[in-house]
Amino acid sequence: MSNHIKSIQAFEILDSRGNPTVKVIVTLKNGVVGQSSVPSGLSTGKHEAVEIRDHDKHRYHGQGVKTAVENINFILGPKLIDLDPIDHQADIDYRMIEIDGSKNKSKLGANSILGISQAIACAAAKACNLSLYAYLGGIGASRLPMPMVNILNGSKHADNNLDFQEFMIVPIGAPNYSEALRYTVETFKSLGQILREKGYNTNVGDEGGFAPQLKNNEEAFDLIIRAIEKANFKPGEDVAIAIDPAASSFYKKNEYDLSKSGGGNKSTSDMIVFYELCLKNYPIVSIEDGLDENDWQGFHTLTAAIGHRVQIVGDDILVTNPEFIQRAIDEKTCNAVLIKLNQIGTVTEAIESVQLCRNAAWNYVISHRSGETNDTFIADFAVAMGGGQIKSGSVCRGERIAKYNRLLEIEAELGKGALFQNPFKGTK
Repeated sequence: MSNHIKSIQAFEILDSRGNPTVKVIVTLKNGVVGQSSVPSGLSTGKHEAVEIRDHDKHRYHGQGVKTAVENINFILGPKLIDLDPIDHQADIDYRMIEIDGSKNKSKLGANSILGISQAIACAAAKACNLSLYAYLGGIGASRLPMPMVNILNGSKHADNNLDFQEFMIVPIGAPNYSEALRYTVETFKSLGQILREKGYNTNVGDEGGFAPQLKNNEEAFDLIIRAIEKANFKPGEDVAIAIDPAASSFYKKNEYDLSKSGGGNKSTSDMIVFYELCLKNYPIVSIEDGLDENDWQGFHTLTAAIGHRVQIVGDDILVTNPEFIQRAIDEKTCNAVLIKLNQIGTVTEAIESVQLCRNAAWNYVISHRSGETNDTFIADFAVAMGGGQIKSGSVCRGERIAKYNRLLEIEAELGKGALFQNPFKGTK
């Protein structure tokens, strides 16, 4: 029996917001099946690969993906039949890019192309009788990622008055992945208790973090510190803080508008001073998208000012694009990159982005999107890439937990060979 592709089938499913997305099933001639589904972001960078939507107002408020499904079933899929996916991921990915023919995958859609790309990798791994992380990363892939767990949601991901999009906890003192997950669960539940005691609501946002109305961003930090201590951990030693302000979402008329939480308007210089003050007052180890996606000079200045003390992560400014990442490396724009597969549209290009980070000795964080499915591809991908960091949202909501649970399975599978390192402060 042959490992070659027999069929590629796509159909429409729903993501965690109830919006349509794409699921792809790749069947090989030997009966092996690989399948994957595609996430979708709400807070998106302007230069991301383009996600195709139907814009039919009579169906799913225009958010349907029947066009993307048809692009897979009738354009891309038929041209990949009889190809051998094993060890040919790059060949197949670049063939799809060539068929699309646009610079940003706008003709056939990044959601169409990525769905196939991921399902191809899953099918090839099964055909080789390997776990996905071992197939993509080699049999030596064994590093479990440090979870950066969303604990408070704001901005576009929640209906509250927080300017910043994500306040995260990072279990930097944990000895292994399973303990790291425990640290975050206990801290998350402690925060829930504190919020209830204060009479705040405990509704959650798109990524599972609590989304209460707070006085300002500083109160969010203070509550997290209290939660860490209530869970009997030491702030900055056992559990640290990471933030994703998603500054492009509050950048208006050449200023950063923090009036939503009473912070007024700030210049780039003011924001840098603000982050310096945050570092002084709180155990922050990572700042993602601290400035607008087009503020390259501002990012350079921010990194020069505090990059020796904290991880400065580029997301919207770099959009997992090798061209932008190389520019950022050359210009010292930041010192870490957020890796989102659907920002670039293929597994191969995401791996190329990771390789650029490795070559530059930069950190990189494998990340979910705010609109997710129960697909666990990024959990395996994080282990395969060996960067030691993952964002999958909070320890709440099934589509987030699925990734964390998959990492527990991988840890058990690796046994004593599983590695777990603190990317911020040496090896734990």
